[in-house]
Amino acid sequence: MVHQLSPSRGRFFAGLGLAAALALSACATPTPYQPIAPAAKTSGGYYEERLAADRWLVSFAGNRLTSRATVEGYLLFRAAELTQQQGYGWFEIVDREVEHEVQREVYPDARYDPWWGYPAWRPYWHYYEPRIGWRYWYPGYGDSLWSRPAEVQTVERFEAHAEIVMHRGRKPASSTRAFHALEVIERLGPTIKRPS
Repeated sequence: MVHQLSPSRGRFFAGLGLAAALALSACATPTPYQPIAPAAKTSGGYYEERLAADRWLVSFAGNRLTSRATVEGYLLFRAAELTQQQGYGWFEIVDREVEHEVQREVYPDARYDPWWGYPAWRPYWHYYEPRIGWRYWYPGYGDSLWSRPAEVQTVERFEAHAEIVMHRGRKPASSTRAFHALEVIERLGPTIKRPS
């Protein structure tokens, strides 16, 4: 016997599925350009700390979907914004670093079960090693012959930090570490993705 959904229930379940897909896609987006508190760095965004009247430490932390280029671009944009907010025209990067965190996540293949649905039936061997004593070998510990196939996914996160010194007046043309704040904002502004 086949059951069919009424049109109103079908629309309800379709709407429910769409809402779930939108919720999941909202979680699966790169870190937007947003402020965060230093204690909550893991959520992603920019933060800064004043070191002196004209010297700041500016940082941007991205999530697992935020590329290194985006993290560094947002850091530069925040440095330019902050320079203008403090009443200066240009800034110089005196120190800079990028932290790169790599994690490997293992997802076992749920469709593969070498024990035919009987998890209690799994062979193991008991053997003696002269220097160690009696030992057990169990194929579930990762032997390629018996273990479950798995997908390994590499996850990268980037966090960039820069110490900047703000200046007024003319920016030196010869310095590769000096940036005019307005030029940076005009150039990078169209690429900045803010929270929706």
